[in-house]
Amino acid sequence: MSFLSRYRAAFVFLAVAPLTGCLFRSRKVEQPVNVVQLKTATQQELIDYINTQAAAIQSMQATVDIDTTVGGIKKGKVTDYQEIRGYVLARKPAMLRMIGLMPIVRNKAFDMVSDGREFKLWIPPKNRFVEGFNDVSTPNPTQSLENLRPQHIYDALLLRRIDPDSEIAVLENDTELVTDAKSHKVSRADYVIDVIHKGDHGWVLSRKIVFSRTDLLPHRQFFYDAQGNVATSALYENYKDDNGTKFPWQIEIARPQEEYDITLNIVKLDLNQPLPDDKFILEQPVGAEVVYLGKPAANSSSVPHNDSSR
Repeated sequence: MSFLSRYRAAFVFLAVAPLTGCLFRSRKVEQPVNVVQLKTATQQELIDYINTQAAAIQSMQATVDIDTTVGGIKKGKVTDYQEIRGYVLARKPAMLRMIGLMPIVRNKAFDMVSDGREFKLWIPPKNRFVEGFNDVSTPNPTQSLENLRPQHIYDALLLRRIDPDSEIAVLENDTELVTDAKSHKVSRADYVIDVIHKGDHGWVLSRKIVFSRTDLLPHRQFFYDAQGNVATSALYENYKDDNGTKFPWQIEIARPQEEYDITLNIVKLDLNQPLPDDKFILEQPVGAEVVYLGKPAANSSSVPHNDSSR
């Protein structure tokens, strides 16, 4: 068959096919439903919000309910732990203390403190006292929470400003389809600020701050290691106003590589109240088993933090 003949045959098929119902099948494309009017902002406005919020909140102390989930694909199962009451204290540039209480009896389940570089952890039920550096991990697939570090909590709680001397911010538009309570597909539009950090060996993706365009508030933050893997994912919901400053009262902190998830539901919150140094002192109890995790690795996998940028 010549080229012209093949061309005519193809033309005839395309002309006749729409008239022959057995040769095709169509389906309706459901349009996403936007339930709210989307708000707009420029890249600079979003950066200004981050930096203004970082400057506005210098300390926090909160009474929280702590939900913990451990497990995933690596473990082959997921375990939900009973909710416990706790207290969180944070003060810039990098101080954090977190206390968890046993259910019902309210004795201490754990007490941990960090200055941003070193941490201490006291576990009374095991009579165990752990000291070490935030960037020293103890990989143990059967005990995911052994890799819990106060710095992971601190980073998720208080927004860090974008430092123009060592960081570049890039705006990204994103859209996600989610299903609402009425089973409608809702198109949720986000702004994403990608923060690229200048490290010792070049530029690396440090974090992403995701703003919902329904309210222009940060609803998610991702922290990356030097290899570009998600190290920490933080989800922010239930924002409340505190003297003109909006703060999320539900914060979910996930560590996907270690497969654990901690959700803090705030019961009481005080921002920018004085927190003296003695609030962040944790003494080694007499008779406790002491575990020292050693020195930080020469080439840490985490992106270095500049305290002056917080």
